[in-house]
This record gives sequence, structure tokens and C-alpha cells, in this order.
Amino acid sequence: MAGTKVTVVIAQAQGRNPVKRQLEEDIATALMMEPGVDVSLVPHLYDMPQDHTGMLYLRSVPGNLVVLSWLYERAARWTLDRANIRGHVGLSLLKSADDEDTDEDEENVSDAEEENRGIGSVGVPDRRVYCIDLRISEDPQVFIREIRRIAEENSMQVVDLMSWIGGSPNQQQLQRYLQPERMLEARRALDSGAANHVDKAALPEDTSRRWYPVIDYSRCTNCMECIDFCLFGVYGVDQLDRILVEQQDNCKKGCPACSRVCPENAIIFPQHKTPAIAGALGEVGGLKIDLTQLFGGDSGESAVEMAVKERDAELILAGRDAVGMSIGIKQAHQTEIDDLIEQLDALEF
Repeated sequence: MAGTKVTVVIAQAQGRNPVKRQLEEDIATALMMEPGVDVSLVPHLYDMPQDHTGMLYLRSVPGNLVVLSWLYERAARWTLDRANIRGHVGLSLLKSADDEDTDEDEENVSDAEEENRGIGSVGVPDRRVYCIDLRISEDPQVFIREIRRIAEENSMQVVDLMSWIGGSPNQQQLQRYLQPERMLEARRALDSGAANHVDKAALPEDTSRRWYPVIDYSRCTNCMECIDFCLFGVYGVDQLDRILVEQQDNCKKGCPACSRVCPENAIIFPQHKTPAIAGALGEVGGLKIDLTQLFGGDSGESAVEMAVKERDAELILAGRDAVGMSIGIKQAHQTEIDDLIEQLDALEF
């Protein structure tokens, strides 16, 4: 069954920043009038629990999907993958400044090559998922033009719905996302202080700010260094013995230590201030690296040394003993760091 529809989902910003809210509203209002486009709004992508009806709605979309969020493309893609919202990578012409700084060859990587870098995702349906960072521009027309381009080049192929996690939304819950105009009206009333006139049924469920790692399986080699390093029970393995984030609420807010020890830069903390940790494109093996990842920071510490300090601080706060380099640090890390330093020294700048 073929058609021309593409579903666009706007994942809203945290808080009530008026500039961000206005951008979301301008994009949503314009897309409601676009032929070939269905538009919906959900809360911030990273903050929604797995059983949130916004996530359930996203899982119910069978065809090509465009997700606009306040996250780097890579962070958004693997946050969706974690929630069983998958598809082949849809390439957008819009790139954030941090992503544009990477090698141009990154844009020409095929799906097969992308997956062959790491262990890859599982159960990927025959459709495209496009992830676009709303921080790229304050001009709504930039996004509207790109969505028009995507809609024109795509013909939707209906695929089987992916299996639900935590059940399916009921009709009333689903309507919150199928009628974005009601959500916008309710949100405007809430922002203006007209609490008595808010259509509560139109508002999405409340979400709180969260902190947990997201695994990029296109880079992850299942080396298990993260599960050895983390002493808080965040990581586990699935039935295929693949690493996964099993107990995300055990993660210590603000701590990115495990991402620093990952040899493939496969662990993302979407809310971290450092682009390489937050999901900006870049690789360790190919020397497309953020030097703060290699050296740890201005103090000259290596990334591993900084990670150990961060982990020890959280252990002490939890009433446990610091362990330093004695647990979860493989000697190979130091060898890799030495090799990278030698390669950098050999480069002519």
C-alpha cells in the first residue's frame, strides 16, 4: 500500500523558554496546512518514560517518521531506538554546527556501513526515520522547507506496527497527539496564566528531567567495558548478550564517567554540555575526536582519569568507598591513549 504521507513529530523543549515555544508553535501551525504531512507534538524526547503515551504514540507510527527535537541527531536517533522506535537512517540536509565540523564522508555512509561499525540495531522495519535538531535555526521556515523536501522524496510504505512496550494508548490519550491544534491552544492558555481555561485533556502527561546513558549501537562493539566500569547497576545484557541500559534510574545525575571510558564513543548523555558526550558526530578511532575526550579537560587529565574521579565522587556520595583505578579499568585504555597521542604528535598542523 503506497501513499505520500509522512508523520512529523515535534518533541518539545524542557521548561517554558518563550523562543523555543514560539519556534515549535510556528512549525506545528505551518505543518498543519501542509499536504502530505501529519504533525503531532510530544514532550521532550529524552524525558519521556518508556510507557509514556507520547512514546506509545511514536511506536504506533507505521511509516516514515520525522522527529524534530532539542537533541543532536545521533542522540535523538538512539533515544528512539532505545524505546523500540526504529527505522533506517533518513538523511536530512540540516546539520548542527558541531555535526558540520566532522568529515564530509560521514554523510555518505550507507546504512550497511553504519551498522557494520558496531553490533547494530535489531528489528529495524522497512521505513525511514529522520532526526532533526531544533537548535539548528530560529527560523521556522528552515525546518518547514526541509520537511517539504522530505515529504516530496518519500512515498510512505505501510509496515507492521512494532511491538508495544508497556501497552498501547487508549483513544483519549492518542487524541492528545493526533490533534496538535488543541495542544497548542491549551499550552498557550497555560503559558499565559489562564489556568481556568486550560483544556487539561489536550495536554500531554507531565514529565520530569532525567539523566541516563543512551547507547549508539552503530558504534558499540559489545566490549562490556561500561558494565565493568559502572558500579551502580545501570548496565545489563539482553537475551542476545548485548549490552543495554537496564536500570537507568540508578545512573547518577550529571555523571558521564562511563562515556569517557567507552573506546568507541558509543555512550551518549544527551543533556551533557560537551558536544562529543551529548551526541555530536565524531569518532575516536578515526581521530575525529573532541580533545576533551582524550585529555579529560584543562587540567591535563586523561579521559580515563577524569572518569575515575567522577565515579569515585559518586561512590562517596552514596556512602561507599572510592576504588580509583582498581576496578573496571583495562590496561588497553592506556595503550590506546598512548597510541592516539603518538598519532596526534605525528600530525602536521
